[in-house]
Amino acid sequence: MEILTEHRNGVMQITFNRPEVYHSFNRTMALKLQASLNEAATNESVRAVVITGTGKAFCAGQDLAEAIDPEGPGLERILSEHYNPLIRQIVALEKPVLALVNGVAAGAGANIALACDVVIAHEQASFIQAFSKIGLIPDSGGTYFLPRLIGLQKAFALMMTGDKVSAKEAEQMNMIFKAVPADSYESYTADFVAQIASMPTKALALTKKAVQHSWNNTLTEQLNLELALQVEAGKTSDFKEGVQAFLEKRKPNFTGK
Repeated sequence: MEILTEHRNGVMQITFNRPEVYHSFNRTMALKLQASLNEAATNESVRAVVITGTGKAFCAGQDLAEAIDPEGPGLERILSEHYNPLIRQIVALEKPVLALVNGVAAGAGANIALACDVVIAHEQASFIQAFSKIGLIPDSGGTYFLPRLIGLQKAFALMMTGDKVSAKEAEQMNMIFKAVPADSYESYTADFVAQIASMPTKALALTKKAVQHSWNNTLTEQLNLELALQVEAGKTSDFKEGVQAFLEKRKPNFTGK
């Protein structure tokens, strides 16, 4: 199975599972990931989504054997039918999407991670914009997300050189949220994911929407959007529970509704 899925305690974990090729994507894997993300979006019991890989790699990007296969889908279909829909799904998913980068994330693999809402990496993980090394440009949203995360010059330099960026370096340049030492990676990520899954899911989804629009909105447009989304958040059961818990000086029991 190229993609493994597991549902537990409000979390849907999606795990890349082609370890023999460092989880590089072929058409089957891409379409199965799309199906898994669609399931996560429509399943009301899912309150957070985790994307990770088995073993020592997160994802090495596109399976180049498929990319150069004259009988394969070709670059145009690979982007238009595989990666572009995946990135749109991650961004549009009305639940937190967390990338737990357990190893190397290269090419499209790196950019799928950067499209997620939060990236936590194992200290031995690395990020590589590997496209220039084979005469291609960054895709899968790389030219969109990376400059916004680390700035134009750093992003362009990494895209030109294809240099490897360690997890710690990625954290220091604000490419990712956190790099975690090996001895605490499993416990830290488990606690973080559990915390996010217990939060008011609809409020987090509305926050995600607000942040995404802030990149293009004027201040007035953003204030108006915040107004509309806050009114929507105020209609949720979790808002009522949060206020009641505050008044009763107890921990809220959010249900994601």
